Amino acid sequence: MSENLTNHHATAHSATGETTVTEHLTDLYTGALAANEQIPTAAMVSAGLIGGYGVARWTGVRPLGGAVLFAAGAAAAHNWWRKCGPITTAALGTTYLLGFGLSHPLAKKIGAWPSVFTVTGVNAAAAWVFADSH
Repeated sequence: MSENLTNHHATAHSATGETTVTEHLTDLYTGALAANEQIPTAAMVSAGLIGGYGVARWTGVRPLGGAVLFAAGAAAAHNWWRKCGPITTAALGTTYLLGFGLSHPLAKKIGAWPSVFTVTGVNAAAAWVFADSH
């Protein structure tokens, strides 16, 4: 019953010209999506790989670094999907995950930060060439 009252309340306000909570949230979501789509995905994958490693290293909490890696990757994947479709999204997403995975053995050979910067460069270049430059 409270759902019906809430819907009636929202409709009543909407009819009077006042903005409802739902309309505010929709505007906020739409604005956030539009802002997200203006950021180059090369910057997003760079933030995810460099930021994820940095957060994990400086806090000592690896899952927190993983959350940064995931959030940036998800934002980039959203944009790839909308701009380029599923095949490019799958290819760039795989490159992102491989970069993360391969940075670990590469770090044993060249050091942690050089490894992160190397895989980040590859990912940023791929994102730019296959998504951002269009």
